[in-house]
Amino acid sequence: MKTAVIMGVGADRGLGAQLARRFSSMGLKVYLAGRTQKKLDIVVDEIKKNGGAASAVVCDATDEAQVIELFNLAGGNIDLAIYNAGNNTPGRICEMEASYFEYSWRIGCFGGFLFGREAVRRMLPEGGGTLLFTGASASWRGRANYGAFNSAKGALRNLAQAMSKEYAPEGIHVGHVVVDGVIDGDRVRERRPELLEALGKDQLLELELIVDGFEFLYKQSPRAWSFELDLRPSLEKW
Repeated sequence: MKTAVIMGVGADRGLGAQLARRFSSMGLKVYLAGRTQKKLDIVVDEIKKNGGAASAVVCDATDEAQVIELFNLAGGNIDLAIYNAGNNTPGRICEMEASYFEYSWRIGCFGGFLFGREAVRRMLPEGGGTLLFTGASASWRGRANYGAFNSAKGALRNLAQAMSKEYAPEGIHVGHVVVDGVIDGDRVRERRPELLEALGKDQLLELELIVDGFEFLYKQSPRAWSFELDLRPSLEKW
């Protein structure tokens, strides 16, 4: 059985959880990594009830030893790895503590390096695989009051592009998915219900359709690989 490792699984109606469900339904054994055991167990239990194979691993994306152990647990035959970790970190630069900026970078970029490195180390002996990173519109441009977040996501995109060029000749497809807009999931429903009401359904990104994009990249033939896919609602201004 081929294996998928997904870092950044949290809310039940979140992108990480939906990615885990989708690739499990496609026959992959899925290792779900995140910070909260309870949230991971909810998704794992559902996958198992539906006949899939899944394991939960509590892991700090910025801790090298923990990321290495995650991949050791997953073992060989890793065909897909997705780095979906990252939090929005707004703030004015002049009011920002150095530790806050560093935290944003560690989650947004350094964790991606650790995850990507370990994924590639295990894919190379197998002759290939797919490594995908979740990006945002912040991956492309700087924006006032989001300097820390923009810096982290921009660095992650450059890392992903460098890895794509470095490992494509050895059969590893590295891709970057720009998720541009508000995702219609648990996070916005629980934390920003007023935003949900203000935007309306047509200005929100549907989770399952975002997952379709990841699946599209995963299924691509080496004769026509894409590095980047950007997704947004039709009403999103970009």
